[in-house]
Amino acid sequence: MAITTSKWDAAEFLDEEAIVAYLDAVMEEGDLHFLCKALGDVARSKGMTEVAKKTGMSRESLYKALSEKGNPSLATVVSVLAAMGLRLSLVPREHERAA
Repeated sequence: MAITTSKWDAAEFLDEEAIVAYLDAVMEEGDLHFLCKALGDVARSKGMTEVAKKTGMSRESLYKALSEKGNPSLATVVSVLAAMGLRLSLVPREHERAA
């Protein structure tokens, strides 16, 4: 008996609480490409067209910037976060704070 699978899409499972936890976990990794993909997942969960309108970017440009191979400017990241009702915040790393 063959097992059938389907592609898992994080965007289908993200509510407000999960979005914050997801992006926070991604930020801890420190990987820009992973962050771009995660922001793309969140933007799709919110509606890419709506997020694009709020940022003043075209939908296509937003998809490109938030792809795994995207390289958005900090201004784009901040704009996307604002469009989704979020803001960038900095906190000390736990291990550095303890040292």
